[in-house]
Amino acid sequence: MRQSHFWTLLDDEFGSANAGVIAASLELPGLKATAEQALAAGVDPRIVWRAVCDLHDIPVERRLGKDQAPRDTEAF
Repeated sequence: MRQSHFWTLLDDEFGSANAGVIAASLELPGLKATAEQALAAGVDPRIVWRAVCDLHDIPVERRLGKDQAPRDTEAF
């Protein structure tokens, strides 16, 4: 997972107004750092995302993000 995907998942789950506050202020159990600190220290964004999900009891069915409609790949 890239950091950009992490931020998209965080924004989708918590809204853009809350995502930054959550990433900057809540210490993640097991990582003993905030999401921002963990990412800056080089922790895999996937591990950080799982820690955020665990902390907030995000159900498994929402951990992969919003469903996206498939792109139309047919050429006209």
